[in-house]
Amino acid sequence: MSTKLYEKDFNLWIEQTIEQLANQEFESLDIANLIEELRDLGKAEKNALESNLMILLAHLLKLNIQADAPETMKNSWYNSVIEHRKRIKKQLSKTPSLKAYLPTILQEAYTDGRDIAIKEGKRTSFGIRMPNESEYPSQCPFTFQQILDDDFYGEY
Repeated sequence: MSTKLYEKDFNLWIEQTIEQLANQEFESLDIANLIEELRDLGKAEKNALESNLMILLAHLLKLNIQADAPETMKNSWYNSVIEHRKRIKKQLSKTPSLKAYLPTILQEAYTDGRDIAIKEGKRTSFGIRMPNESEYPSQCPFTFQQILDDDFYGEY
């Protein structure tokens, strides 16, 4: 019955599952789907952290490599760094165990962020210098302390 409810009305399934847990009706729980949802929740948290880290790193790179860009462009990158750093810190404060996950995702997030920075750099116009791909380090030049420091905007 619960599996059918899970497939038919997910929100109602959640409400029912919460009620069953609150009432300690463990024998009535749809264990298989509950386990899957908990796994997915953990994955979603990690994916959100990696996504925010990727954008933060892309814009830190751009601030360094395209330091000669117009102030309007750089202000947009500064704002993005501020926003994504805030998101990361908020997520880490709500789920401190994710901090241990940072070293696992840093290089992949950096590689993706580097790719974004390179592709966006190739789309420059209006006389703005187009950086060479070789200007972007292949390994993350930033420490975790720098990445999470509210006053850090680059310079490696």
